[in-house]
Amino acid sequence: MQPFTTLTGIAAPLPLVNVDTDQIIPAKWLKTIRRTGLGAGLFESLRFREDGSENPDFVLNREPYRRAKILIVGENFGCGSSREHAPWALLDFGIRCIIAPSFADIFHNNCFKNGILPIVLPREQVELLMKEAENAAEPVFTVDLESQLIHRPSGNEPIAFEIEPFRRHCLLNGLDDIGLTLEKLAAIEAFEQRQRLTMPWLWAQGR
Repeated sequence: MQPFTTLTGIAAPLPLVNVDTDQIIPAKWLKTIRRTGLGAGLFESLRFREDGSENPDFVLNREPYRRAKILIVGENFGCGSSREHAPWALLDFGIRCIIAPSFADIFHNNCFKNGILPIVLPREQVELLMKEAENAAEPVFTVDLESQLIHRPSGNEPIAFEIEPFRRHCLLNGLDDIGLTLEKLAAIEAFEQRQRLTMPWLWAQGR
């Protein structure tokens, strides 16, 4: 998993509430277990018309938001079914950070497991950032995970955010569940070596 330390990029405002995982990535995209290529289906029903052409009113189809790395969204983002393809699609599109007043729990957890930083802020602060993203000539924000600050294009005082220390450690070091396990590799190998000596029948060939 790619570490997340400091992210500088365009922030796209998406002032919708209760955006569910089927809106993020429709069910027809769930046939694959590959994490690449899913960005094409991100927000498919919102980004595209029935004839397959782009919807020019959708924020990610407009400049400069086509190149967004940050999403600023409404309450309860990621509700609905617990599909891990949702953060995969966001990541494949280029989104590494989502700022919202609240997230659905499973989606929130899946973001951390896939290297996306979900930031929870009071609604008033989210609305402030959303307005800046809408009105700034260059809506470029910097999210600094080490200092836990969001630097704004206006140059006004950065906004601080909270994150659990364990989650912060994992993102800063690029540790998913497998990476966390491999941190204990020496202890695992030492345990197996002791077990081979004390319980050799568990390691017998052909069992």
